[in-house]
Amino acid sequence: MANTERAPVSGSRTVPVNGSQDMASADNQRARWVLALGSLGAFVVFLDTTIVNIAFETISHSFNTTTGHLAWVLNAYSVVFAAVLIPGGRVADRYGRKQTFMVGIIGFALMSALCGLAPNATVLITARALQAVFAALVVPSSLALVLHEFHAARRHVAIGVWGAMAAAAAAVGPTLGALLTEYASWRWIFLVNIPIAAVIITLGKRLLRESRDVHASGVPDPLGAVLVAAIPALLSFSIIEGPSRGWSNSWVVAGFVGAALALPVFLWRTSKSARPVLDLALFKERQFTEMNAATLLFSTAFFGLLLGNLIFLQTEWHYSVLRAALASAAGPVVVTLVARSTTKLASVVGHRPVLLAGSLTWALGCLGFALSVSGSPQWVAHWLPWTLLTGLGIGLTLPVQSAAAVAKLPPAQFAIGSAINSSFRQLGAVLGISIFVALLGPSGLVPRVANFHHIWWVFAALGLTAGIVQVLPPWRRNPGISNSEASATLRGPTQA
Repeated sequence: MANTERAPVSGSRTVPVNGSQDMASADNQRARWVLALGSLGAFVVFLDTTIVNIAFETISHSFNTTTGHLAWVLNAYSVVFAAVLIPGGRVADRYGRKQTFMVGIIGFALMSALCGLAPNATVLITARALQAVFAALVVPSSLALVLHEFHAARRHVAIGVWGAMAAAAAAVGPTLGALLTEYASWRWIFLVNIPIAAVIITLGKRLLRESRDVHASGVPDPLGAVLVAAIPALLSFSIIEGPSRGWSNSWVVAGFVGAALALPVFLWRTSKSARPVLDLALFKERQFTEMNAATLLFSTAFFGLLLGNLIFLQTEWHYSVLRAALASAAGPVVVTLVARSTTKLASVVGHRPVLLAGSLTWALGCLGFALSVSGSPQWVAHWLPWTLLTGLGIGLTLPVQSAAAVAKLPPAQFAIGSAINSSFRQLGAVLGISIFVALLGPSGLVPRVANFHHIWWVFAALGLTAGIVQVLPPWRRNPGISNSEASATLRGPTQA
C-alpha cells in the first residue's frame, strides 16, 4: 500500500510520497540511534551505583580501612549524584544538551581513571565524588537529547527504554564487577568505563544534534544545591557513625540536628529563590509526590539489600567475590527479563496494582532470607528462591516508578521530573547503605548472621511501605492531563 500511495501537488499531477517516507524512515533510524546512545550513557553512570558493591570487601582489605569509612566510596557518589542531577538538567537546558552530555561523558571517563588508579581510600572517595558530578550532567542531558528526537506520541517509548536501561545497569552491576575483580582487579570496575565512554564520545560527535531551551537563563541556586547535598550527607554520617561512636556522641547528634535544621532552610530558600534548585510546584501533582516518596523508600531497601547480600555471602558463607556474584545473579536476570514488560502491564491495569505486587513480592523475598538463611551455606534451598522473588519485586517496581513519576506531568517537564525522581533514587541509595552499615555493627563480631536477619526484616518493611504508599486514598486529581495520556506515558517500550 505504501508503494501505491500518492499525494497531490500543483495541477493534476501526482507524485509518489516515497521521498517523504524515506525521510521519515531516516528520522526514525536517527531517533533509534540517539535513543541507543542516550540509554548507553545512562547505563554507564547508573552502572557505577552498584558495580562497586561486590568489590566492597576486596577494596577494604586492599586499603586496610573500616567498613564505615569505605561506605563513603558508595555514598559520596550517591550524595553528589543526587545533589547535582537537577542543577545539571538546568545547565543542559541553558548551555546545550549535546555539549553538556559530551562534557559529562568525558569528565566521567577521566574521573573513572582516577578512581582506578587511586593510591588510597581518601583519593578514591574524592574521585568518586567528582565522578558523580559528571555523571549528573549525563543523565538529564541524555534524556533531553532523546526526547528531542521523538514526537510527543512516541516519547513514552523513549522514556520506557531509557528507564529500563538504567534499571538493568543497577541490577547487573555486581555481576560485572565480580567478573572484573576476579579475573583482573577491583580497579577495573572503574577503568571499564573508559572504553564505553570512548564509544559514546565517538558516536556522539556524529549523531547528536545540539538543542537548548531558549528561555533558560542563569544557573540554579548554588546554596540550594549545597543544602540538597548536605542533608543526606549529614544523615548518612550520623547513621554510619552512630554504632561505633555511640548515639549520644556529640558528632553523631550534631549530624542529626544539622540535617533537621537544614531541611526547613532548604524549603524556605527554594520558595524564595528566583531560580530554585528544586521546583516545588511539581509536587502539587499528587502522583508525582507519591511516586517520589515510594522511590525513596524502595530504593533505600533495594540498595541496602544489594550490598548486604553480597557482603553476607563473602563474610558469613565465605564465598569468593565471583561466587558471591554468581550466587546472586538470578535476581538481576529476572530484573532484566521483566523490566521491559512491566510498564506495558502498568498501562493496562494501572501502575498501583503492579507496584503493590512488586512491593509484596519484594517483602516476601526479604522475609524468606530472614526466616530461612543461617550460617550454614544452603544456596539452592535457602538463597535461590528469595533471590528470585526479590529480583521479581525489583523488576515490577523500579521501571514503573520511573514512568509513573512523570506520567501526569506536561511533556516539557518530563526531563526535570525524571531528574528529580532519579535524585530520590540516589538519596535512597545513601540511606540504604547507611542503614545497612549501622545494623551490621562492628566488623569484629563473628558470626553476624543475627545482624543480617535484622537487616532483612528492616528492608522488607521499607519495601512494603513503598507499596502501601501507592494505595493511599487519592486526595486530588489533575484535570489538565487525561487518563489516556497518563496511560500512554506508562506504556512500556515497543518499537522505537
